[in-house]
Amino acid sequence: MPLAIRKKHNVNFEFRPQLIPTLAAIVAIAVMVKLGFWQYNKAQQKLTLQAAYVARLHEPPVALPAKVTDIEAWRYRHVTASGHYDPRYQILLDNQVENESAGYHVITPFMPDGGGAVVLVDRGWIPMGDRAHLPIPSVPTETIQITGAAWVPPSKFFELATPLQSQDWTALWQNLDIKRYAASVPFPVLPFVVRLDSNVEGGFVRNWPQPAERVETNIGYAWQWWGFAFTLACIWVYVNFRRKPA
Repeated sequence: MPLAIRKKHNVNFEFRPQLIPTLAAIVAIAVMVKLGFWQYNKAQQKLTLQAAYVARLHEPPVALPAKVTDIEAWRYRHVTASGHYDPRYQILLDNQVENESAGYHVITPFMPDGGGAVVLVDRGWIPMGDRAHLPIPSVPTETIQITGAAWVPPSKFFELATPLQSQDWTALWQNLDIKRYAASVPFPVLPFVVRLDSNVEGGFVRNWPQPAERVETNIGYAWQWWGFAFTLACIWVYVNFRRKPA
């Protein structure tokens, strides 16, 4: 039953929403609210990971495992190992930015003493230089001790092209897919990457991102989506007040 409202100057209005626009508004508002909670939950996940990251920074480093059964137990854990790098299977991770400059992250396999699975070590960022010629970063040849934080790369990503490989295995990859990497090399690979500590020799620029970076952006987007939903609801109410025929 229409709701009649009498306003000034004896003009009668009634609230009379139409079915199709109302259904469209309900769907749009629901989507906006859901997107807001999606951004909010992303922010909370980042804060949870940040707490784990900070806690493990203060733990003493542990030896690399021979095998990993629970990857989450190793996320951000400080690890150490003695061994040597294998430059034959080094790769360059593309589209990496440092202080607004484009470049690569240098990913080098590390062979622990005594055998066991190989671990990929992110030795840091280098500038792009001449895009037509991939750089070949230097690699320490002696036995060394490394320490760093275990980082678990994302398992889902979008890739525009397949990696480009040169004769000496210097390769350009858009994303670090450890499963694909492990299938391309003749040795077992641990399912995480060690981000080399800044005080360990043999690395490059190492300003490692923290999990909670840009969390304010996620919170801002959440409130933005909720604001859109509230605004649309107000517009829907306003446009459905119609002048009542005399």
